[in-house]
Amino acid sequence: MHDHRKLGRELDLFDTDPLIGAGLPYWLPDGAAVRHALEEYIRAAERRAGYRHVFSPVLGKRELYEISGHWSHYSEDMFPPMDLGGEQVVLRPSLCPHHALIYRSRPHSYRELPLRMAELGGMYRSELSGVLGGLTRVRAIQLNDGHIFCTPDQVADEARGALELIDRAYAALGITAARYRLSLPGAGGKYVADPALWERSAALLTEVLDASGVPYEAVEGEAAFYGPKIDVQVADSAGREATLSTVQVDFHQPERFGLQYTGPDGQKHRPVMVHRAVIGSMERVVAHLIELHGGAFPAWLAPTQLAVLPLTGAEVPRAEAFVQRCLDRGLRAEAVGPEHGTLGARIRAARLVPYQAVIGPREAAGDLIALRLRDGRRPDPLPAEEVFRRVGALVGAHNTALWDAP
Repeated sequence: MHDHRKLGRELDLFDTDPLIGAGLPYWLPDGAAVRHALEEYIRAAERRAGYRHVFSPVLGKRELYEISGHWSHYSEDMFPPMDLGGEQVVLRPSLCPHHALIYRSRPHSYRELPLRMAELGGMYRSELSGVLGGLTRVRAIQLNDGHIFCTPDQVADEARGALELIDRAYAALGITAARYRLSLPGAGGKYVADPALWERSAALLTEVLDASGVPYEAVEGEAAFYGPKIDVQVADSAGREATLSTVQVDFHQPERFGLQYTGPDGQKHRPVMVHRAVIGSMERVVAHLIELHGGAFPAWLAPTQLAVLPLTGAEVPRAEAFVQRCLDRGLRAEAVGPEHGTLGARIRAARLVPYQAVIGPREAAGDLIALRLRDGRRPDPLPAEEVFRRVGALVGAHNTALWDAP
């Protein structure tokens, strides 16, 4: 069983410092490489799915969250307001109010809908010290967030599309969902009061889940304060569950912010917001991936994709040139020369790297590469250009396989 806190530090992925503070990890170069690969993947996937990306600030006036309902329903999880020029501003606990304002800033026609907006943005939660740990419970969160503004008739299709994005991302990451949960309101006052809208939202999500064919269970008390949601649960090796991805239907915030679009009848209508997080927060998904793969990430995600191992000092220039050719093709590679030990020791040290490229006198003379795959396979020596083609194709396709037939 892998513990991401221990393994993440051993592999130099992330760490913490008391001077920065509890629940505020920093990312080391190898961890940043994993995070960048995830960010590039999800932004490209969202663009293909018709999303437009935005940036919004991590601060907002207290009044913004009073309008959205966060202040009355969620303030215990928010950091205290800061006085700034006679106004109170807060670190945002969520991106959705900012996206609602971005939508509201321009007039919209029904012809523009659905309008899919996405952002990889920072948000902050005032978590208690006792629950903080590694990357799974943190105070500074980088969320793969998105909001779809659509007509009521488009909600089911947009929620289905979000679930399909999640399924494709899980396939690329090697993740298997433990279960799907329809999260409904429970007892207590943390939910906005509008029974008709809750029933309508829950019925739409139930329709989506039924049509998708995935098994799910309805659980009371896990809904967001403004609406029900589909939670995609993942489990660690000990069977502990966490929510990684969500799809939510929200009739509440469009009402609170007075969002509108002009319909085919020329009249003003209220859009629906579909909230969705495909891979959730960078912190939680990387924690899960560390534990799931034990640091042996899929090749497209690995911090170093090729470890280039010259047999002796004579092959070092050839190895360094090969590394540069890898970098020029967008592959993450590094040379590990004889100064780091025997070839056997270097191979063992690079055991988590997907591809080890050994270069001896024969390979150096013929522009060949003797590959060792992480799973122990050793293809026949190949021309360097063939290695670039084969590895580049797998990495570019976000394939979890290490090697395919030519």
